[in-house]
Amino acid sequence: MPFSTKPTTMIAKREDRRAKAKRALKSLAIAVAVPFSLTMVTVILFGSGHNYRAVHKPFWFPPLWFIHLASLGSSFLMGFAAWLFWADGGFHTQSYALSFYIVQTSLSIVWDPLVLVIGAVWLGLFFCVIHFGSLFACYRSFRRVNPFAKDLTKPCLAWVAYFTLVNYKLVYL
Repeated sequence: MPFSTKPTTMIAKREDRRAKAKRALKSLAIAVAVPFSLTMVTVILFGSGHNYRAVHKPFWFPPLWFIHLASLGSSFLMGFAAWLFWADGGFHTQSYALSFYIVQTSLSIVWDPLVLVIGAVWLGLFFCVIHFGSLFACYRSFRRVNPFAKDLTKPCLAWVAYFTLVNYKLVYL
């Protein structure tokens, strides 16, 4: 009677799927942890916001804790969206999207110390406008490759639009 390789083939396929799943989880963890950690470090180092607290603000201005929480949430969502985009081959087919993602991540990290610590609100407003533009470019790129990644960028766009309005109002306070 001939020897069957079916059971060993099934085991090999199962092990291959597990290995792929482990690699995917590792890459997801890195894609989310890096921007989230950079944002967290920025909040810890520069999050006191003495200048922001000292300004008499309208009622619709977010408290400092909410600014930090929304920034962390936004960095998490964008890291996850970028990973989905990457997993579907988006950065290979649209290499310029990586530039937009790096720009938006950098600007989201730089804004906190720039405005809340240094008090450079005009420059912060300029950065907010560029940040919104780079986020919108990510949105358009992600839309073409992964609809779920596109949807994850929508709350980030709303947050940066609102935050640009807050920054604009800070200029005239």
